[in-house]
Amino acid sequence: MKIVDVQCFPLKIKPQQIYLGGDPDGGGDYYYRPEYRCVYSRKMETCLVKITCDDGHVGWGEALAPVVPQVVAQLITHLFKPLLLGASPFSSNVLNTQMYNSMRDRGHTAGYHIDALAAVDIALWDLKGHILGLPLHQLLGGSFRAQVPCYVSGLPRPTVEARCELARQWQGKNFNAVKLALGYGVDEDLENVRAIRQALGPQATLFIDAHWNYSVHEAVRLAEGLKACDVGFLEAPLLPEDVAGHRELRRKSAVPVALGETERTRYQFRPYIEQRAVDILQPDVGRTGITELMHIAALAETWNLLVAPHLSVGLGPCIAASIHVAAALPNFFMLEFQPPVFDLANSLLRQPLVCRDGHYALPAGPGLGIDINEEKVRENHWSDAC
Repeated sequence: MKIVDVQCFPLKIKPQQIYLGGDPDGGGDYYYRPEYRCVYSRKMETCLVKITCDDGHVGWGEALAPVVPQVVAQLITHLFKPLLLGASPFSSNVLNTQMYNSMRDRGHTAGYHIDALAAVDIALWDLKGHILGLPLHQLLGGSFRAQVPCYVSGLPRPTVEARCELARQWQGKNFNAVKLALGYGVDEDLENVRAIRQALGPQATLFIDAHWNYSVHEAVRLAEGLKACDVGFLEAPLLPEDVAGHRELRRKSAVPVALGETERTRYQFRPYIEQRAVDILQPDVGRTGITELMHIAALAETWNLLVAPHLSVGLGPCIAASIHVAAALPNFFMLEFQPPVFDLANSLLRQPLVCRDGHYALPAGPGLGIDINEEKVRENHWSDAC
């Protein structure tokens, strides 16, 4: 059994709602959000990869590629495809090592290179599952839970009052955990949190994403206020390069510190873990792949740390892989849920993924348990990419 084809599908889809409530106007696909230190797309962008075996079995993967996904497609097409063609899909660990090493001497042990590797890794797991007729969570050693608890992420509304109303709507649908996308200043952040806490009551679980916007001193002051509101974790309070700052913050904060969406390998997570600079790790399967996320989770488990996988603009393969991995982790905490992204992801699937009453349903089919509608994918394929 050999791999005979590798195809890439960088996608750029115009959504009904801009991610995190961004401004739909302006020229070009991209705009800068100074408060989040990052560039964002006005479209929903990602890169899917399809790997085919000589017996007809197919596996799908995806890289978290919210900006210029054609870069991931180029890397897979020109660097990884020659390694994959003719190889057994069951040699995935060997292939992962070869792909990782292929650009080591150029310093590309992160960024788009690892994102591309993650997409291929997910596709190989999906392919193996289809060949064996087993769902991914069984290939990973079994499921610790029949459904995966999640929190609603973002509340993309322009005012505090509107965010409170949206949070109440989700609570009415039995989603009782919410993460606020803040980082607008300590006082404004606390005003938002207090309002949401009052709107949802003491039974709701609240989390905060500060988008790397604070100094240690500011983050400590923020954490003091968040503790009074019974916030479950403070995500990305400091710049991710500042391991020492996170260590100091964790020592002083009464609120658990969460981070990890910017990291892609166990080697990048290791300093935070060894220096006791984090409470909850948030690797994203679209940036780590399934194999590496399991390594990261095992490393976290040895230090008695929890894992709450990050999940933002990844579509069908990313969401499905995240659900399976979350089910298979003994030290799992909670998974992210992005409603507008989830609906868009389902538009590319023949059978929808299910998330209701605060939980994801575990896909039951082989591999990732999803059936990609390739016609829909090709309709949104950015054809100039490769």
